[in-house]
Amino acid sequence: MKMSYIIEKKRDGKDLSRDEIEFLVRGIAVGTIPDYQISAWAMAVYFQGMSPGETRDLALAMAYSGEVIELSAVEGVKVDKHSTGGVGDKTTLVVIPLVAAAGVPVAKMSGRGLGHTGGTIDKFESITGFKVEMAHPAFLQQVSQIKAAVVSQSGNLVPADKRLYAIRDVTATIDSLPLIASSIMSKKIASGAEGIVLDVKVGSGAFMKSYEKAAQLARIMIDIGRGAGRKVVALLSNMDQPLGNAVGNALEVKEAIDTLKGQGPPDLEELSLELAAQMIFLGEKASSINEARELARSALKSGLGLVSWKQMVEAQGGKLNYSLPHYGLPEAAIKEKITAGQRAYVEHLNALEVGQAAMLLGAGREQVRDIIDHAVGIELLKKPGDLVEAGDTLALIHANDPGRLETARRQLLRAYRFSEQAPEKSPLIIQLIS
Repeated sequence: MKMSYIIEKKRDGKDLSRDEIEFLVRGIAVGTIPDYQISAWAMAVYFQGMSPGETRDLALAMAYSGEVIELSAVEGVKVDKHSTGGVGDKTTLVVIPLVAAAGVPVAKMSGRGLGHTGGTIDKFESITGFKVEMAHPAFLQQVSQIKAAVVSQSGNLVPADKRLYAIRDVTATIDSLPLIASSIMSKKIASGAEGIVLDVKVGSGAFMKSYEKAAQLARIMIDIGRGAGRKVVALLSNMDQPLGNAVGNALEVKEAIDTLKGQGPPDLEELSLELAAQMIFLGEKASSINEARELARSALKSGLGLVSWKQMVEAQGGKLNYSLPHYGLPEAAIKEKITAGQRAYVEHLNALEVGQAAMLLGAGREQVRDIIDHAVGIELLKKPGDLVEAGDTLALIHANDPGRLETARRQLLRAYRFSEQAPEKSPLIIQLIS
C-alpha cells in the first residue's frame, strides 16, 4: 500500500477503504509516513471531505493507535462529557460531582488548554496540591469508591491524533469537520466511557460560529460514537457571551464551588444541570430524562454534589478552605474596575473578546510551552440584558502584571456593546441532538 496513492484517491474525491485508513493512521502513529504526505492528505480531506463510514473508520483507527483505558473493573455504566470549548466554560467542575452523587461513575481524562482560556486540567491545577496524574490502578480505585476522578490525558493516548493535530495546526486544515469529529471522538473512545454527552458550543466565543456547522459536527460525532458501540447525545449551547461570570482558572473554580453551594450564576447552573441529567440518564440511574433531571437537581439542592466535590478534591490531594471567601485559591495582586460611561442596557458581550482579554492577562496559552497564571482573569458583573448607570462596575479585572492589565483592559472594553433598549434574550440551550 502506497501513501501517494491514498493522497491521490482522496484528492479525487474517492472514499478510502478501512485498510487504507488503518495503514494511514498506523504510519502517522509510528512515524513511517512523513509530515509532507500527511499534510497533503489533510488538505485533500479539507477540500473533499470524508464519508460517514470513512470518518468512523478514521476515529476508531486513531482511538486504537495507542493506549486504551480499560474501565471494566468499575461497576456501573461509565459516562463522560466533552465540550468543544468556550469562554468561562467550567461545567465539568460542576457536572462531575453532581453525576457522581447520583451514583454514576465518571472516569474523566482531560487536557490543558491552548488558546484564550485554560482547560479543565488547568482549572484543577489552581487548587494547591491537586494531583492530575495518577497510576491506573489508583484511578480505577478512586472511581469505584467515590464515583469520580479527573486526570490528565495519558502520554500514549491516541498518538496518531496528537501528530495529525500538530500538522493540521500549521497547514490551515484545522477547520475540517471530519477531522475535528474524529479527533474528539478518538480520545473519548480510547478513554473507555460507555456513555458520552457532547456540549457543542455555538457563537462568537466558540470554534463553531454557526448553528448549521455545530449541528453537523454534533451529528458526525454521534455517528462515530454509535459506530463504536457507545451511547451518545449532544447539546448545542450558546457561546455568544461567556458562560457564568468568571473567566480565568482559579476564578472559575471558585464559581463552580459557589454553584455547587447553590449560589452560582443562573446560566452556569442551567447548563450544568442539563448536562448532568443527560449523563445520569445514559448511566442508567433514571428511567426517563425527566427523572434524571430531578436526580441532578436533588444532588445540587441537597448539597450531595458539594460532598462529592470535596471527596474528589481531597482524594487527589487538593487543599481548599471552604470557610474563606476564595476557598484558599490563588488571588491576583491587582483588582481593577471597568465602569460604564452612561446609562444604557448591555446589548452584547463578545465572548471571544473577553476570552482574549483573559489570555492577555496570562489565563490562557498562545503556545503549548506557555505557563498559565492561575490567579488572573475577569469577573463579569454586568451581562447582556442588564441596565447599567454611569459609573456602575461592568467587570473586575484580576491581574498580576500592570503592563498586561492595561492591554487587557482595552481588549475587554471592546467586548461590550450598549443600547437604549433591552435586548431580546437568547436561549442558552439551543437544541438536543440524539
